[in-house]
Amino acid sequence: MIPKIMGILNVTPDSFSDGGRHTTAADAIAAGIAMHGAGADVIDVGGESTRPGANPVDVEEEWRRVLPVIEGLVARGIPVSIDTLKAEIMRRALQAGATMLNDVSALRFDPEALEVAAASNTQIILSHMAGEPRTMQDAPHYADPLAEVLAHLQERIEKCLARGIARDRLIIDPGIGFGKNLKHNITLLQGLEAFHTLGVPVMLAASRKRMIAAAMGCDLPVDKRLPGSIALALRGAQAGVQWVRVHDVAETRQALLLWDMTGPQLAK
Repeated sequence: MIPKIMGILNVTPDSFSDGGRHTTAADAIAAGIAMHGAGADVIDVGGESTRPGANPVDVEEEWRRVLPVIEGLVARGIPVSIDTLKAEIMRRALQAGATMLNDVSALRFDPEALEVAAASNTQIILSHMAGEPRTMQDAPHYADPLAEVLAHLQERIEKCLARGIARDRLIIDPGIGFGKNLKHNITLLQGLEAFHTLGVPVMLAASRKRMIAAAMGCDLPVDKRLPGSIALALRGAQAGVQWVRVHDVAETRQALLLWDMTGPQLAK
């Protein structure tokens, strides 16, 4: 079975890949509809960039960006995830029909986020991020990247369980590129199977990440990173991840389907 696909839809001027592409809500809704039609199981809508060096935006501006897109997709029966650090945006998005919460800080950034998540009945994605977006790539350091990321995510799972959030509502994301250099990212990808020991589904979000350019040893533009993105999605499938979060839904789904059809039956 191939991983489920989360399609990335940023309605921001400064996200690293699709920032500024969707200049109107209608454009963003159309993009979300297209991704769903291409095979995305859920559309992850974000109104604040979390790229390295990104500056924060206030609640009302973030909400202005995402509200019409959430409403437009939900009205068409398309499942929506809200990608945000802010409890108030989570609360409003859930009221507007979002069915997943995706917080790159694993509910640490906003003191009220854990309460909002606990009060909901939705799925929650807990990501590993060292520091915060503006500074996370300023000389990240780990003694043992795999062990430290696993320990951090285990701690966040335990926090959620202690607040009454059922284990079957949780998904973990190793946080490729979030406070990690190329060596750290490769170590996590090589040890991806270890994340299953935490007892919850695993998401791999490596689409178009800077590590692809770093691996090539050149300043590879974002729109030239599709082959690397697909390779990383296939690595996730090989490791048994339950979700991949991607920009290029149709291409990724095609690759995953062919990988699944042609792989050894004993591996399935």
